[in-house]
This record gives sequence, C-alpha cells and structure tokens, in this order.
Amino acid sequence: MHIQIKKFYYGDIPEENTGGSGNTEKHTNELSWPLWEVFIRSKQGLDHKHAGSLRAADAQMAVENARDVYTRRQEGVSIWVVESKHVHASNPDDAEMFYEPASDKIYRHPTFYDLPDELKHM
Repeated sequence: MHIQIKKFYYGDIPEENTGGSGNTEKHTNELSWPLWEVFIRSKQGLDHKHAGSLRAADAQMAVENARDVYTRRQEGVSIWVVESKHVHASNPDDAEMFYEPASDKIYRHPTFYDLPDELKHM
C-alpha cells in the first residue's frame, strides 16, 4: 500500500479550494481565480481608497494577499476586498444625461451667497 502525502507551502491553495476547472497547472488555476478590488483605509477616521486589484481564490485569501501587497510598510488600518463582478458603475459616456437633473436644482449650489474674503477654501 502506497500513501501519497501532499505538501503545501505558504500561498499554495489545495486544488479543491481553487474554484478552477480542475487543471493542475498553477498558472492556469490562478488565472481562473476571481478578480478582487482592494480598498485601504490609511488612518482611523479617513475614507477607504481604491488601492488596486488582485486575483485570489476566496475572500480570505484576497484580504491576506491585499495585506501583503498593499500594506507592506504598515500604511493601512483597514482593508476591504470586493469581488470585481459585484462592482457596478455608471458609464462615463452617459455622464451628461446621468448628472443633468442636479443642474436644475439651484438650491444645491450655494452660488448666490456672498462669502467673506476670510473664507478662502469654499
């Protein structure tokens, strides 16, 4: 009787967890992993900013890889990862039509107020 023992190293994913098509080539499996968008908050109280994208087999792996890639010098206090297929955005070509309704609401634009000269950053 022969028992086969598999060794896993840091960063290795067992084939049953890769979400791939069963192909044993590492490069092919990595390309079949979903794309994740990474957001980092650099300091407490600030907004999360988009830092980049990476491929990972699951959310936990995406968070760990984002930590290793985007916060190597302790730049962050919080990491968000979102699978790219769940991000929906407006089309830049439709910007005029999409944002046009805001221009007819003058009460949203304080252009009719007189501001004192001491107020420089408004």
